[in-house]
Amino acid sequence: NQMITNQIKVLRDKFKDFEIDGYIIPKNDAFFSEYAENDRLKNISKFSGSAGLAIILKKNNFLFVDGRYTIQAENESGKNFKVIEIHKNLPNSIIKNCKLGFDPHLFTSKKLKHYFSNDITLVAIDENLIDKIYKSKPKKTKPFFSLSKKITGESHQSKIKKITNFLKLNKANYLFVSAPENVAWLLNIRGHDNPTSPIPNSRLIVGRDKTLLLITEKSNAQKIINEKKISKTQVINFDKFKKIIGDLKGANFIIDNQSCSVFSEKVIKSQFKILNKTDPIYKFKSIKNSCELKYMVEAHKKDGLALTKFIYWIKNIN
Repeated sequence: NQMITNQIKVLRDKFKDFEIDGYIIPKNDAFFSEYAENDRLKNISKFSGSAGLAIILKKNNFLFVDGRYTIQAENESGKNFKVIEIHKNLPNSIIKNCKLGFDPHLFTSKKLKHYFSNDITLVAIDENLIDKIYKSKPKKTKPFFSLSKKITGESHQSKIKKITNFLKLNKANYLFVSAPENVAWLLNIRGHDNPTSPIPNSRLIVGRDKTLLLITEKSNAQKIINEKKISKTQVINFDKFKKIIGDLKGANFIIDNQSCSVFSEKVIKSQFKILNKTDPIYKFKSIKNSCELKYMVEAHKKDGLALTKFIYWIKNIN
């Protein structure tokens, strides 16, 4: 607890550099996953639950959690934080008239509007302040891999055509696919970036002129480059995002307000008109083809069998 108190003091000492009264720390990472490799919320609060939001002010610390975690949060963080159930009190019902710093890579505009009212001034700070206190080593992950058409029931080329048709219909030049699970569906790829599901941490720009740019590290895309699903020049590191957006020609961009960060939205907005729509992939992937239906039935059989075996075991444990 003394270490956490000291780290909070170090964080507060940085407030004057940015002329802020407090700093917001969410649980999620830049891909909006609850399984953040760099768990900044746990680092600064000791809270280890899968969802939460901390706000550290000059004199008070608040930890907002949902009903699953009130007891756990009290046990892990109660000495340094006032624990609040977020469904009963949003941050804007408690924190008023101040300037709060936040990392624009970790929030969507929609989420900020939901949590904070107009009398709070939000200050985007590109460099995460928790990272200045805790140095985390990036984990090496295995490269993304492709699923065969036998499993997906539809080729990635056919799926991309659906997107380009959607863009033409909506008079849009580009779609920014910011949710990694939608990149997975569109390109028929999977990855190893999440402990519980095969998420490929990446983003994608799709143009109606057939532009296709995968935003991830080259090492992640090595397998799909080798199989010629995508070329080397179509893989862009995220630190080149501003340059890439600056180089694109056209008038407007569709972004998804559920998963496009404030940072990415600002970069795109500097060059293009934003058409704020839901990513069409959510709808496309919700309509299952015959192949997907077949494998869903198989998955339910396996799941039902596993559950039946478990119930039998637990009833006969003695």
